[in-house]
Amino acid sequence: MTTTTTDIAGRRAVDAYTAYEIETFLKREARLLDTERYDDWLAMLAEDIHYWMPAIESRRRANNGGVTHLPGRMAFFDDFMEHLQKRVARFKQPTAWAEDPPTRHTHVVGNVEAYPAESEGEYEVYSTFVNYRSRVETDNDMLIGRRTDIIRRTPDGLRLARRKIVITQTLLQAKNLNTFL
Repeated sequence: MTTTTTDIAGRRAVDAYTAYEIETFLKREARLLDTERYDDWLAMLAEDIHYWMPAIESRRRANNGGVTHLPGRMAFFDDFMEHLQKRVARFKQPTAWAEDPPTRHTHVVGNVEAYPAESEGEYEVYSTFVNYRSRVETDNDMLIGRRTDIIRRTPDGLRLARRKIVITQTLLQAKNLNTFL
């Protein structure tokens, strides 16, 4: 008996080897971020990356169908490669007082599902994450959410081309967002 995984649109999930490649890619990304290997992380991104984390609005289901975020509205991140490179460069500066001493990160990625995307050689990947951040003695924050990624196969390997990050919090308690998710 063969079981085929499909999403709500009826798309078949990618084959087992491709799923393994994608999960390995996401785990490597988490490790690079946890160990502050930001230049290596940037190398995992496509040149046309769009990295978007919209702000979440608490809305009643009856209002706008319960939509909690829309493009063009407030976002915590709405970045392209140039913005991400500038953020990484800022982390490295001695004047980046918010990162000295550095934040200690732990990224946990799970519930990974991958499906062929509309464009050939791209995959639509759904995952969940926990980002636990600890800084100095008492600053501890946790960001939890879901991601929808477009991961592209290139001659140089897989590259992250799009990321939409939806966190569960409507109000951030963290003092800063010096992190990548």
